[in-house]
Amino acid sequence: MRPDGRRPDELRALSITPDWLKDPEGSALIRAGETWVICTASVEERVPPFLKDSGKGWVTGEYGMLPRSTNTRSGRQQGGRGKEIERLIGRALRASVDMSLLGQRTITIDCDVLQADGGTRTAAITGGFVALALACRRLQAKGLIKKSPLLHEVAAVSVGIIDGEARLDLPYVEDAAAEVDMNVVMTADDRLVEVQGTAEHGTFDRAQLNALMDLAATGVKQLVAAQRGALEAARR
Repeated sequence: MRPDGRRPDELRALSITPDWLKDPEGSALIRAGETWVICTASVEERVPPFLKDSGKGWVTGEYGMLPRSTNTRSGRQQGGRGKEIERLIGRALRASVDMSLLGQRTITIDCDVLQADGGTRTAAITGGFVALALACRRLQAKGLIKKSPLLHEVAAVSVGIIDGEARLDLPYVEDAAAEVDMNVVMTADDRLVEVQGTAEHGTFDRAQLNALMDLAATGVKQLVAAQRGALEAARR
């Protein structure tokens, strides 16, 4: 039995609340257990210099943790870890967008961790997609784009091996004790965007890797269903 009583293949209690803030073009509050992240999408009518006159848009991400999102206070300046997570969020969400349909504009997804208990980067990607989808929906409703640039949903989840057992969606206490720790970003049609996996103690074999990937795919399907539910709720 896991510390929180879940089965090895069970996600933490999950909710995604769309339009949690009134001003951004899109926003969502995602709660995965005790990890809470607010994701906002901001649209700007400009692109980075390398895309000038290309006819293509851009999607990028920023990430931060509130100073008391954990049990000790951290500073507001992002270190190397935060920058690495920002790049991951940007890569993951760009995989869901046809930039030629977005036009010469940038959508920035800001992911701010209100409370952290493991899996903040994966929650940021999953919630960030909902904020991005809402922003794209509103661009289309205003006639600024002819059709949605979204290709498919993208979601992310953590998996790991603890005490020899493959487990899904690790809270901090499991993440800290994991023999193998992995973050998996996938599309709704089971295509991989990114896999970040590390053996924290010793090594792991191909059979264990396959088991972790299968577990991640199971989790992503449930996360995509939650994303769809949140976007449907935002229509009402």
